[in-house]
Amino acid sequence: MENAGLAAYRVLSRELPARGRRFAVICGTGNNGGDGFVVARKIISDGGSARVYVLGGRDRFTGAAKRNLDILLNMPAEIEEVRSVLSIRMGVLHCDAVIDALFGTGLARKVEGVYREAIDLINECRGPVFSLDIPSGVNGDTGEVMGAAVKADFTITFGLPKVGNLLYPGCEHCGTLFVSHISFPPALSCARHLKIETNDPVELPPRTAWGHKGDFGEALFIAGAAGYLGAPYFAAQSFLKAGGGYSRLAAPTSITPFLGSKGSEIVFHPQKETRAGSLSLKNKAELLRLAEKVDIVILGPGLSLEAETQRLVRELVRGIRKPLVIDGDGLTAVAGDLKTLRGRKAETILTPHPGEMARITGMSAAAMKGKALEILQKTSKELNATIVLKGAHSLVGYPDGGVFINLTGNAGMATAGSGDVLAGTIAAMSGLGLPLRDAVRMGVLVHGLSGDFAAREKGEDGITAQDILDGLPLTMKTLREGTSDPLWQKIGMV
Repeated sequence: MENAGLAAYRVLSRELPARGRRFAVICGTGNNGGDGFVVARKIISDGGSARVYVLGGRDRFTGAAKRNLDILLNMPAEIEEVRSVLSIRMGVLHCDAVIDALFGTGLARKVEGVYREAIDLINECRGPVFSLDIPSGVNGDTGEVMGAAVKADFTITFGLPKVGNLLYPGCEHCGTLFVSHISFPPALSCARHLKIETNDPVELPPRTAWGHKGDFGEALFIAGAAGYLGAPYFAAQSFLKAGGGYSRLAAPTSITPFLGSKGSEIVFHPQKETRAGSLSLKNKAELLRLAEKVDIVILGPGLSLEAETQRLVRELVRGIRKPLVIDGDGLTAVAGDLKTLRGRKAETILTPHPGEMARITGMSAAAMKGKALEILQKTSKELNATIVLKGAHSLVGYPDGGVFINLTGNAGMATAGSGDVLAGTIAAMSGLGLPLRDAVRMGVLVHGLSGDFAAREKGEDGITAQDILDGLPLTMKTLREGTSDPLWQKIGMV
């Protein structure tokens, strides 16, 4: 508790030195409130004034929290038990900053009554708000807002980031997030049973100076249909833009000339098509033969929902013996026949958005709310597949229960074609020589970071898949050079 309070105070003193300033410290009756008492003591010691507002009776404190309250009672601190928020309104609204030490990470019920009123009052404050461990009102396990939550300017979390610090909407309430190591034993923070990690960059294999295109991966994209011309182009071209060596695209014959005019570096394999202009089942043998020649296959972008094409997808999933990325319409095809996935011997990567994940699991979007991590872990294990659950802070789940939370990306990337670029980028990371497990999460990171570069240059409004695609070379260059760019360093350390 002492280390937690001191860590929080280091952030506070850097952003707003205490001397001569007034602070409102709003404490609950648990250990989070005890952390607040330590911060209040440091404020007073450094020449500031602290009004401590306790929601609940002082007699409810125990252990270290009680000891810190007893210390504070011997200092010139104003301590008030709050029965009505009206009594503290002026003190909170006219202070220089608020310390939110109301609830910790264990909140599991809706915030009501005087506690909700206190959160609403904190959110009216014009000065900066510093939350300890997690903004009060955010569920530490899911990131859900439990009725109401503090909107912090700075959050100092202790030991390790909490899931609620990283997933939306909780992440949005944290402001700038800092992690402080507060002397938890390494055996706890590095324990093997901890399955959830932030998706930090992994080292990219060097490009061999004398290498040729075959040394940097060969991918087959089975994609496209009449009316779906962007998806196959974005997927196949992103493989090359992210560093892949040889990109093959099997698309319907009628759209191949257009695709060739867009991506002349792609090698095309025109295919027979249905009356609707989608890939025909007659291509099965040819596509299986092509798949044997490459290192990885990407199946699904823009294939359409034509019944014959959907059947072709399922038969290809059963027959392809190479690592397989299934995206877009390919996911719809396998969602109704999951045994085609369970029977695969080679690695399978699925890249669903939440709606597609709902179809795969057979659950409604409402039933999945707040359970994304749990459902991802369960489904990855059951299907023996790596799953990229796309969204704000995408999740990468593995059959062994491991999950990486990706912190790159922005709301401007919610645009048509963005997922197709992601599929090709994942394949490119494999082509560069990363083990497939690392290739998937690195592809997600690179894709999001390219979108962040686009947003920094153009703003989030109007970002297109082409912008993300065009940013891939710069993104790879930045990662290889190890530039300390704050775009992916989104968690500070204290």
